Amino acid sequence: MILLVDAVINVVLGLLLILYTPGIVRLLGVPFVEQAFYARILGGVLFGIGIALVMECHRKEGGLVGLGLGGAVSINLCGGFILGFLLIRGRLLIPVHGRLFLWGLVAILVCISGLELMLHLSRRKSIPGHVDAR
Repeated sequence: MILLVDAVINVVLGLLLILYTPGIVRLLGVPFVEQAFYARILGGVLFGIGIALVMECHRKEGGLVGLGLGGAVSINLCGGFILGFLLIRGRLLIPVHGRLFLWGLVAILVCISGLELMLHLSRRKSIPGHVDAR
């Protein structure tokens, strides 16, 4: 039960940071910054941690572990997708090399998550006696 409470807290905080606006800043009483870039990245990470905790609460034998591989994948994908969204829609005032660096991070986060999932699925298929639930 405590993990579920922790998950809700992480998801709510993550969403508040992803939706970082002057109104939310005033509501929370935190310092306002012109560029909400880092707050939104942190929000993506916290949201991913919340998903990982929910996965851990509902873990099944042979399934993804919320704070193991599943947690890593969800955190990486949430952070990567929020970063990608911000690069597309965030109107960031950063130099070209900064954009290239950040797009590289998006690619790394998404690719490593895909590789981790493929590895998990290949290991699962190689377990003797394992029957896929599909």
